[in-house]
Amino acid sequence: MLSAQKPVEKQSDLILLVFRSLVAFAMIRTHGIKKILDIKGTIAHIPDPFGIGGEISAYIAIFANVFCALFVMFGFLTRASALFILTLTLTGFFLVHWGDPWPVKDTPLIYSIAFFAILSLGPGKYSLDHLISKTTDK
Repeated sequence: MLSAQKPVEKQSDLILLVFRSLVAFAMIRTHGIKKILDIKGTIAHIPDPFGIGGEISAYIAIFANVFCALFVMFGFLTRASALFILTLTLTGFFLVHWGDPWPVKDTPLIYSIAFFAILSLGPGKYSLDHLISKTTDK
């Protein structure tokens, strides 16, 4: 019975790696790169739902969309990074796009669902988190 579970575990870890990587890549490619390439435009147009200033809001969005997404992709500080992104996407869904039509607000909802899954499931065995925890256990 135990040997029958091992391939399933390996398959689940591989699926987590692929899922993490693809979701993070989509976040970086679609939302992160354009924010970094046009920081002034990002600062000018980024919503500021908490009143902390457009510049701070822009840098928070860039940090989440690029750096936290890269961390998720490589499985480094995965749950914390996914939580940071989830906070950003849920803010987008509930505060920024709540009154918008569904074709606009479905993007932050879908990202929220994906990063909630990553937060809940963790990075899996094929991650820097796993490698680091394995070396610190010795």
